[in-house]
Amino acid sequence: MKITTKHSYWQITTFPHLFPVNCYLVLERDGLTLIDTGILAHAKGIISLIHKLKSPLKRILLTHAHGDHIGGLIAVKAAFPEALVMIGSREKLLVETKEIYAFEAQKPLKGSYSDRLPVRIDQILKDGDMVGSLLIIDTPGHTPGSISFFDERNGHLFVGDLFQTRGGAAICGEKRWLFPFPAMGSWDLPTSIASAENLQLFDVTEIACGHGPVKAMADFDLTNVLKRAKEQVTNEKD
Repeated sequence: MKITTKHSYWQITTFPHLFPVNCYLVLERDGLTLIDTGILAHAKGIISLIHKLKSPLKRILLTHAHGDHIGGLIAVKAAFPEALVMIGSREKLLVETKEIYAFEAQKPLKGSYSDRLPVRIDQILKDGDMVGSLLIIDTPGHTPGSISFFDERNGHLFVGDLFQTRGGAAICGEKRWLFPFPAMGSWDLPTSIASAENLQLFDVTEIACGHGPVKAMADFDLTNVLKRAKEQVTNEKD
């Protein structure tokens, strides 16, 4: 496990050289916010780091409900039972029903979904909500209910699997053969492209994703990332 200390948060990564899976601890005035819980192997490192920081874990935010993002949830919640668990409203319904709405891309769900969320959800999140310093942004595409968290203090954007940086900066859904797994688990690339374009409305300084290192926005090159993804969509139609 690797822990990377940033300005106002910590990136916690399991299997950094083989199959990196990230979750994040964000420092707020009232304590800590955990973004995703990674796989079960994350739990021990998350719990240890929180104890080391000597700051209470106030909340657990989930970008989406794939197994590699909620795998440590039961263990972390058991260690910090007072922490509030929060997820987007669309993603919660998706787990419960597996239903694709008529206005959404009519494509099958991908990735590892369980039949239900493993713990009780304390708060449902919707686009535009604020949790501490974090603005909730609907960013569907990897899943129909994926959300991202924008830290209004500094422009840090926690995107779950909207983007990846392992195997090169990309929208998850674009085929990146050096690390193809996020694409294999992504629901609809055109929807992800629309979500990525919407993020241009925000003054993003850093991209923190579920797989790969944090990237400064200047190094991420969103223009080229969008161009490649759109080319793939066009080629798949031909």
